[in-house]
Amino acid sequence: MQGKDLLQLADQFGTPLYVYDAEKIQSQFNRLIKAFSKVEKLRVNYAMKALSNVSILQLMKDMGAGLDTVSIQEVLLGLHAGFEPERIFYTPNGVSLEEIEEVYALGVQINIDNLSILEQFGTKHPSVPVCIRINPHVMAGGNTNISVGHIDSKFGISIHQLPHLVRIVENTKMNIVGIHMHTGSDILDIEVFLYAAEILFDAAKNFKNLEFLDFGSGFKVPYKKDDIETDIEELGKKLSKRFNAFCTEYGKDLTLIFEPGKFLVSQAGFFLTKVNVVKQTTSTVFAGVDSGFNHLIRPMLYGSQHHIENISNPKGKERFYSVVGYICETDTFANNRRIAEIKEGDILSFHNAGAYCFSMSSNYNSRFKPAEVLWLNGKGHLIRAHEKFEDLLQNQIPLQIEATV
Repeated sequence: MQGKDLLQLADQFGTPLYVYDAEKIQSQFNRLIKAFSKVEKLRVNYAMKALSNVSILQLMKDMGAGLDTVSIQEVLLGLHAGFEPERIFYTPNGVSLEEIEEVYALGVQINIDNLSILEQFGTKHPSVPVCIRINPHVMAGGNTNISVGHIDSKFGISIHQLPHLVRIVENTKMNIVGIHMHTGSDILDIEVFLYAAEILFDAAKNFKNLEFLDFGSGFKVPYKKDDIETDIEELGKKLSKRFNAFCTEYGKDLTLIFEPGKFLVSQAGFFLTKVNVVKQTTSTVFAGVDSGFNHLIRPMLYGSQHHIENISNPKGKERFYSVVGYICETDTFANNRRIAEIKEGDILSFHNAGAYCFSMSSNYNSRFKPAEVLWLNGKGHLIRAHEKFEDLLQNQIPLQIEATV
């Protein structure tokens, strides 16, 4: 997409506005498939928590992806988008046995990540195909909030509890069909990923009727010029060779599963905002925009950097700006960032806004959520309308107090 396309969409649909480039999503999907072309059975399950708009799910389905879900609500959205139940993978954390049983009744593949629920479910439903999520105790990821495979993580069954896990499976005679891990997001060193994979292979040897191994995802994408990213091609060569060798050792061709979210949609997303005010202080020039961390929380929550471009004046002389939002507390997108000269009314484009951006938005300060547009075949398609005041009131119930004499 070009800046002129984004400007036209901002004019057509208004700001703040999320825009997703379908072609970039498709190219990332194809890149991953190509990197693992030497694997006989490969499946890509899109981690829909990254971006859960139904139109995006339909796009993923058309490309041949399955779904990785973490809640029954995501499962229902996937079914609504047209996915067959067997194409949906459910990996919750800390949910009740009742929710897991509800999902199982829908025909979806369940993945259990704690011993207590595993034993309860196995006792009641020993014949149901179950996947087990292990915690490999490998520290990976670009931020402690998104590193989920280390020793203190709440996710997965500790690899050190494997004997207990095996005993539960043997006692309940459960039908274990898959082993899963996810070490975290923004993995820089593929050797760390390969090290964790060996732990998964060793765990898999304890189960004789597996159908697949799920390696999670966490592939890092670049957020700025010359930024480091996961070398998918090198990972593809090394892991494919090792996976195929394991299948030979295991005596069966297993399916290799990945569940990328950010890798598929992050770079496809742009967040467009209008500059409300340019404010000069003794040391800082603030560019205040018509949005805030209620729409894009990642910079405030994770300290993440999103490249910001003034698409109204792309060739202007660069100056230093702190880009801030309109939320009534500290609300900073960027500090002292070099950006082409900004004037009130300009449109700023935040890059890498496809993953964990709209999906983490809120109505804080009673602000409306923004619209979403899918750029497909050279045209912008509105896939979510801007919220209105009525939307804020939709589920609120006015208090009825009877008058007293």
